[in-house]
Amino acid sequence: MTKLFHVSDIHFGAEDPEALDWFAACVAAEKPDAVVMTGDLTMRARTREFEASAKWLGSLGVPMTVEIGNHDVPYYSDPLRRILRPYHRYTAIERLLERPLGVAGVTVVPLRTVARLQWRVDQSKGVVSRRSLARALDTIAAAPPGDLILVAAHHPLLDAGLQESTRTHGGAAALERLAAAGADAVLSGHVHYPFDVPVERAGRTVRLIGAGTLSKRLRHSPPAFNEIRAEGRHFETIARTMDPAPNEVLGEGRADPAP
Repeated sequence: MTKLFHVSDIHFGAEDPEALDWFAACVAAEKPDAVVMTGDLTMRARTREFEASAKWLGSLGVPMTVEIGNHDVPYYSDPLRRILRPYHRYTAIERLLERPLGVAGVTVVPLRTVARLQWRVDQSKGVVSRRSLARALDTIAAAPPGDLILVAAHHPLLDAGLQESTRTHGGAAALERLAAAGADAVLSGHVHYPFDVPVERAGRTVRLIGAGTLSKRLRHSPPAFNEIRAEGRHFETIARTMDPAPNEVLGEGRADPAP
């Protein structure tokens, strides 16, 4: 069995130290095969926040890949830096950034959903560019035959089953093409609560899986992360929450055959 920990929205600058310690203790005790971090490492994309997040991620000592979140690029207080040099503070974690990851029958495929500039007021929303989608499709095509394909993005691609609208531009069209290429699930963050929603696209079932937050910015859930267990084409999502309640199985089943 392959075990992944899917964590998101740790928001250094508004982090919850108790939740971070709890997650690190789970990693140390259970030794997952990899950690998938789906963005918003920081609160305001400040250098000290990136340094703190890089130190914490490095302390976990397991293979991982890290996505960019909307909080990880400068906001309205520094619009020139957002446009000209939005990612330069990522130096401390550059080797982990948007890194395809292969572990024991599972391929994790990065999909960037953050843009330097969008033609709408709310820059926190997601967008899938043609370039980002093309990179993801190329990575899927290069994956070992039979691998479970998990796409990692910050923003949910659809609003299906969510308690608010994320309005990811290009998300629906991207999901159709990812499904046709063989994606079995899309892992995301951004909304700060866990979910696992199956949708039908391109004649296949694709699961939209969201993780909670380890920050103080809670919504609808205590601090949480997802444990994903995979064995062959079968996989399940378990919401791990930092409270006395038992862990919740959000979804499980056998992935459709690869196209």
